[in-house]
Amino acid sequence: MNVTTRFTVACSAAMLTIGCAKKDQAATDSAATAAAATPAPPPAPAPFSMAEAAGKWQVRSVPASGTDTSATNYVLTATADTTGWVMTFPSGVKVPLKVTPSGDSLIVTTGSFASQRRKGVKVSTNGTFRLQDGKLVGSTTAHYAKAGADSVLQLRTEGTKMP
Repeated sequence: MNVTTRFTVACSAAMLTIGCAKKDQAATDSAATAAAATPAPPPAPAPFSMAEAAGKWQVRSVPASGTDTSATNYVLTATADTTGWVMTFPSGVKVPLKVTPSGDSLIVTTGSFASQRRKGVKVSTNGTFRLQDGKLVGSTTAHYAKAGADSVLQLRTEGTKMP
């Protein structure tokens, strides 16, 4: 190989090395800039506190539709574990609840009982609660034992702890 050819090969190799190094550095710089610009994800919410929920709550459920503003009221008796939870309506009807903590929420279900909103109709409910600002807040879905468009009702539910 002559000197000119060797010189050309050496220069080409050097330029290739410099070019690749600049691309690698640029990729590293871009990744660092993107990482610095991306905010950290928010912390996970605290798990639902059964101990904090224990006690008696005055609960009010109102249809989520907004057209019907009538409330269903009851007293919720809550324990520090998943046993013994009961809804007691002003009529005296007591309904046991099955409760399951899940993350920052409490999943609540009932069996079938006499509806307090629709006389003479059986209903079962399921819903979720979260503790927010000292209140139990969430949603409830009522499933009425009849066919038709109005066999399901969505409600907004809020409870205030009783002294």
